[in-house]
Amino acid sequence: MKLPNLITAMTPFPYSIERTAPIDQARALMDEHQVRHLPVTDEHDLVGIITDRDLRSALAVPEGKRVVSNLTVEDIFEDEVYCVDLETPIEEVLAAMAARHIGSAIVTRKGRLAGVFTATDACRVFAEFLAENFPRPDDGAAA
Repeated sequence: MKLPNLITAMTPFPYSIERTAPIDQARALMDEHQVRHLPVTDEHDLVGIITDRDLRSALAVPEGKRVVSNLTVEDIFEDEVYCVDLETPIEEVLAAMAARHIGSAIVTRKGRLAGVFTATDACRVFAEFLAENFPRPDDGAAA
């Protein structure tokens, strides 16, 4: 029984956004590519992450109380991000994500952004693992 590894489970070469970008640009990028996590960079160096939840919270403030045109990713992103090396065992990443109650891990290779591993990736890979290793009997099989 072969366990999945991080490199086959993660989303490689994720989209990222510069910390100085307007939040509307982050929202558009997430919507266009149907992602919920964007690594945040500063001149190509990883500095954090922004999630759809961060954006929803920022945009939930009533119109009269916020200045959307002035908000940037830097105003709302999380700079304490869970980063793992590409060689980290997937079970270690899963345990850490569960313990921290977080939905993603940024995956790096030699300190550079390589991918993102999300709870959705974990569910997909686990479903594939179960189907491959514990196949269900055919519905029409005789008992």
